[in-house]
Amino acid sequence: MAKVMWNGVLLAESNQCETVEGNLYFPPSALKMDYFQPISKTTICGWKGTAQYYDIVVDGQVNAGAAWYYADPKPAANNIKGHVAFYRNKVTIEP
Repeated sequence: MAKVMWNGVLLAESNQCETVEGNLYFPPSALKMDYFQPISKTTICGWKGTAQYYDIVVDGQVNAGAAWYYADPKPAANNIKGHVAFYRNKVTIEP
C-alpha cells in the first residue's frame, strides 16, 4: 500500500493509485483532507490540462505547493481526475 508522510503525519494511503509520468496519483478517498489547503497556484500541462495545488499544513507548519491535482483533466488524463500527486522532494512517499 502506497503512503505519503510529512512531519510524521500520514497524508494519504491507498493501494489504488494511478501512475502517470512516474508520479503516484492518490484517489480522493485516500487523502486526509484536514492537512490540505487549496491555494491559487495553477500550471498547465499540454496533455493533462490545468493543475491546481494544495499547501500541506501540519501543526502550523506549511509545506507550500506540495501537492497537485487535475479537477477537470483533458480526456487523455481522465483516469487521474481529482487524484492528488505529491512532489517527492517535499514529502516522503512509500510505494
